[in-house]
Amino acid sequence: MTTNDRYLARGRRVGIRHFSAADRDEFTARARESAELHHPWLAPPATDAAYDGYLLRLQEPLREGFLICELTSGRIAGYLTINNIVHGAFRSGAIGYGAFAHASGRGLMSEGLHLVLHHAFGTMGLHRLEANVQPANHLSIALVSRAGFRLEGFSPDFLFLDGAWRDHERWAITAEMVPDAAPTATCG
Repeated sequence: MTTNDRYLARGRRVGIRHFSAADRDEFTARARESAELHHPWLAPPATDAAYDGYLLRLQEPLREGFLICELTSGRIAGYLTINNIVHGAFRSGAIGYGAFAHASGRGLMSEGLHLVLHHAFGTMGLHRLEANVQPANHLSIALVSRAGFRLEGFSPDFLFLDGAWRDHERWAITAEMVPDAAPTATCG
């Protein structure tokens, strides 16, 4: 990556980069346009105040946020966050993600997830990532399954979403399961 390149990594069609305050207008507009696609699975920030709070939380040391952007236009196709990052012997995190309606079904999130996995297991030095997905969210399950995540279990009443405690399947992937993505950091 050159100093002028805002992307942390580039694929064939997308690049990943960190969130910024300058992304507020586009991100919130895309979230509002995608409300029907996202409901009831997630609710990304759709107002300026919600985005500003989200951006502030992404600055916490136990989180990392990535925008998945189309290289040809720079448009935000989706996003992925790594939350609850633990270092030391555990070296893991939990991911959350969402595609925006204009990009849904085009494979852009799959490419972006691949780039984030390489960044997480390489640059960030993580060893394991977990995705917790509601069983009826077939698109999300297909995304993590295609990426090589394995189903590890079922957690009843796992997360409070859309006004109720929701069951989730636990999907996970480790660095060894992703070719050329071995961690560069050591335990400690």
